[in-house]
Amino acid sequence: MTSKNWGRTALLGTAFALTIVLSACSASSTASDPAAGTDADPVVGGDLTFAIANDPISLNPSGTGAGNDTWYVTRQLVDSLLYQNPDTNELEPWLATSWEANADATVFTFTLRDDVTFSDGTPFTAADVKATFDDIIAAGPKSQAVSSFVGYQATTVIDEHTVEVSFSSPNAAFPNSTSSVPLGIVGAATLAVPYDDRASGDAVVGTGPFLLGNYTKDVETVLERRDGYAWSPASRGLDGEAYLDSVTFQVVPEPAVRTGSLTSGQVDVIGGVQPVDVDTLTASSFPLVSRGNPGVSFGEYFNLSRPIVSDIAVREAIARATNAAEIRDTSLNDEFNVGTSILAATTPGYADESSYFEFDPDESAKLLDGAGWELGADGIREKDGTRLSLVVNWITNFGPNQTSLELLQQQLKDVGIKLTLQGGDVPSFLEKQTSGDFDISWQNLSRADGDVLRTTFSSAAANTLRVDDPTLEALLQEQLATGDQSARATVLADAQERIASQYYQIPVHELTSILGTQPTVNGVTLGADSRLEQLTGAWKSAS
Repeated sequence: MTSKNWGRTALLGTAFALTIVLSACSASSTASDPAAGTDADPVVGGDLTFAIANDPISLNPSGTGAGNDTWYVTRQLVDSLLYQNPDTNELEPWLATSWEANADATVFTFTLRDDVTFSDGTPFTAADVKATFDDIIAAGPKSQAVSSFVGYQATTVIDEHTVEVSFSSPNAAFPNSTSSVPLGIVGAATLAVPYDDRASGDAVVGTGPFLLGNYTKDVETVLERRDGYAWSPASRGLDGEAYLDSVTFQVVPEPAVRTGSLTSGQVDVIGGVQPVDVDTLTASSFPLVSRGNPGVSFGEYFNLSRPIVSDIAVREAIARATNAAEIRDTSLNDEFNVGTSILAATTPGYADESSYFEFDPDESAKLLDGAGWELGADGIREKDGTRLSLVVNWITNFGPNQTSLELLQQQLKDVGIKLTLQGGDVPSFLEKQTSGDFDISWQNLSRADGDVLRTTFSSAAANTLRVDDPTLEALLQEQLATGDQSARATVLADAQERIASQYYQIPVHELTSILGTQPTVNGVTLGADSRLEQLTGAWKSAS
């Protein structure tokens, strides 16, 4: 086959991506390290307590969990074939020492390290990569990773340390996918346990720097340092075992309680720092670790199977009535960018589509009038006996969500649209998404690759938004088939324009991940996807 070094070509758009990162506001800054610039030697030992908002739900790396909080935990248990450098967005070796792709991005060959072992002592080989990937395919929709395997044909063991993954159609996003937690490699002992029985983590055997001590649902997950770990990605500058003896992820749903736990010294790190607490923590000398999230932005996503919002005039009217800047300024702060496209500005392939979303309530009213929606006596519009009343599905785990939606509720009421806010935890949100019991979904998804558009909108993926648009589908599949990253960025721009022009989504704000730490905590970092990296380099100083 004709091949090329995908390690150099998988992100030919790096210069393009860096331009985006450097031109964005502080929300796109790379993760900070409280120990950066100091001469302190890392301290070996100690226990780190990390407060997260949600129970992980499933410690099976490829299973469906609670998003970031799940991946914060499972990232510590498993390694990936490739590593996406958060400073450059480039893919680098990890469990694979090198990789190649054929000319049409249908065959990927990975050469693997020969010095890696799983936590049960068994050696890591090409057979484990094949078994892990085949297991994801067998799990089907039970696995959050299956969407990365569009057109999957087979994983073939060439020899003990060489594996080939082939697809029936081009899959240019696959190398990036192999750097994600859901495609983390697990051992034979894990795969011997039925997929549905792995959520507790007892069966998870990975090559990561920590192993599971114990998991108590809705309370905590305790991880213990693994002896002999020595294969962190080279660019991280870590060449041995984790410094910490253990890491305990405590479930603390309330943001204010997490912040109070940090300031009172009960925990060492907290996730999901709320914008309202940023100034307080900074003024009190609690270091923050922050990074603007790539992926799809927070905003209004429409369930096109619902009659009212299936009308593009109604969707555009909602866009014109949405004052995104006011929502950002009221609910958040300038650490968070106002949304200008379905993709966040830190995502490779981002294109500015803000012209479609100019705030103009008068135009909104005209659009609704033209679509036959007349104002009722109570100020809510009606048409053929049906009120213009819509249900919004959202997750309560991020404090500003409620403030943002209550303000959006008022903005839309001003033009005669009623919003009913249907909030809940992650499982209830996912249940509503699956059942379709909503008109608008308030959501986001972090991923440092434009293929996140496909996983969100493709009719061949989960398609919880019930989109049926052959033009968009063709673009989503074309970007997946385009190996040249400059050309791929052009296709992604066309896809963003299609999503914007059809008002399938209205961007409101981008997400910034913010962690708070004790001054004694060092080496906690966020990766290219703005999620917690492995805590191999984390340590606690005495004072």
